[in-house]
Amino acid sequence: MLLLKPNPSSGVPIYLQLIERVKHAIATGALRTGEQLPGIRPLAEELVINPNTVAKAYRELEHEGVIELRQGKNREVRRLCAAIGHEVTRLRRVSFAGIELGALAPGQWRVVGEDELRAWSTPARGARRPSRARPG
Repeated sequence: MLLLKPNPSSGVPIYLQLIERVKHAIATGALRTGEQLPGIRPLAEELVINPNTVAKAYRELEHEGVIELRQGKNREVRRLCAAIGHEVTRLRRVSFAGIELGALAPGQWRVVGEDELRAWSTPARGARRPSRARPG
């Protein structure tokens, strides 16, 4: 999707210019449902504007229901589930690298036991550790 550089001398705040350009792209079909918008940093660098300005425009577009913001692996999980016809309404991480998280709430932590660390650092049966290049 191509967004033209905002005009700082137009008197219209740059974030509002971005909002209008995204809406226009949707209205004209240049941006279709399910198509991914550029990331905040890459778009800010391309348009030579502050990343906070792009973030503000994206938040406002989300608030208006024009776009839906998703981040990280959640977006990938949702995309994979949608591909097989399953709607994702809530995601919950129950383990990380084979270590069970139990009832930890976001932002909480717990001590990992020695047995868990050993299991984590031991390759699964049949798996090979990557070879390390040795100086020759």
